[in-house]
Amino acid sequence: MVKFNKDDYNKWNKFRNSKLDSITKSEYKMVSELHAKYYKHQLHYPCPCSPTVIKRFIKELNLVWDNGNK
Repeated sequence: MVKFNKDDYNKWNKFRNSKLDSITKSEYKMVSELHAKYYKHQLHYPCPCSPTVIKRFIKELNLVWDNGNK
């Protein structure tokens, strides 16, 4: 079971509590970096022209967040 480290957990908690309907460039970068870290793949930034991949990254990172932190 994959869990966030404490710092990443706190970052993701803040991100989840945001009331905005869109994400900022820094949040987009954070989502991509955290996904690569916790899902162990090479870092890449999905094309912002089609939000399907970044939405999937967010959904999958929410599963990690649900597991808590170390």
